[in-house]
Amino acid sequence: MVYGTWTFAAGLTAFVISAVLGRFLIPYLHKLNFGQTILDIGPSWHKNKQGTPIMGGLMFITAITVVTIISTVVYILTGKNFIFEYFADIPRESLLIFTGLGLALANGLIGFIDDFTKVVKKRNLGLTASQKLVLQFLVAAAYLAINAIWGVDTKTLIPFFGEVDLGFFYYIISAVVIVGMVNSVNLTDGVDGLDGSITFFACVSFMLIASKFYSLGLAAMAAASAGACLGFLIWNFHPAKVFMGDTGSLFLGGLVCALAFALDMPILLLPIGIVYILEELSVVLQVSYFKLTHGKRLFKMSPIHHHFEMCGWSEVKIVAVFSAITAVFGAVAFALVYFGV
Repeated sequence: MVYGTWTFAAGLTAFVISAVLGRFLIPYLHKLNFGQTILDIGPSWHKNKQGTPIMGGLMFITAITVVTIISTVVYILTGKNFIFEYFADIPRESLLIFTGLGLALANGLIGFIDDFTKVVKKRNLGLTASQKLVLQFLVAAAYLAINAIWGVDTKTLIPFFGEVDLGFFYYIISAVVIVGMVNSVNLTDGVDGLDGSITFFACVSFMLIASKFYSLGLAAMAAASAGACLGFLIWNFHPAKVFMGDTGSLFLGGLVCALAFALDMPILLLPIGIVYILEELSVVLQVSYFKLTHGKRLFKMSPIHHHFEMCGWSEVKIVAVFSAITAVFGAVAFALVYFGV
């Protein structure tokens, strides 16, 4: 009962904050002329989205940050009273919540710099790929280093296998996983409502898994994230009135990583983040095949959501199908944890 009330309150509060912020932020972004510039290489029908405000991710970033900080502080002060003999290691869990939030915010800042550069230069190119990667690896390294300093070990939990200590390789693998997932989430943001919808279902999955471990703080953070994404979708669902921009998508990438690492199970990013991964894999395969065949394409366009657009799928259908896939694989992840941990 306590779990349901706590997580529902966090999700509902974040939803309201995110949705209401859109009422004020979108007109303000219009006033500043912070509009999206559409690339010529994209689907031709996306040209009518030219000028749609970007940086809308600030809506859910604000909601998630505010609700997570408040709920975690209350959790630290009253957590044991709420969950009785089943309480988790609240100090450790709270540390991972705050460092995870820092990971998400730092990636969001990289996205903000990228978006702001695009707006100032009036083109769809902000930071270079190498600049982004360097900054993202620095952020990932800082996140892992802070956790290590505060005593977070190099063990990871794998369903049906138990704890595995990767030693020094934990940091190398984790940095690559974090940067890879952050960019995968970023690539998924190409159709109205897609990234927000997929992340909503991903966060619901993490919320249920956190509840299984009686991790009330993490459950509240995941619920707030799901609620904030839902509030944003009011404004971002097709036809979108605002885009999250790299500000939002890079933040969400850091967020899903933070939730997985806080549960000591980054392996869960494989099933829960299956759509993100397929999006990035489609780009890698497209580029590789193009180079190997000297100009031939494996997909009509990448990332893969554009391929389905070119096949005649509507944006709404793409969002529905990709979200359903995420929901199914999220359920698979929960089952793996429920029966295998």
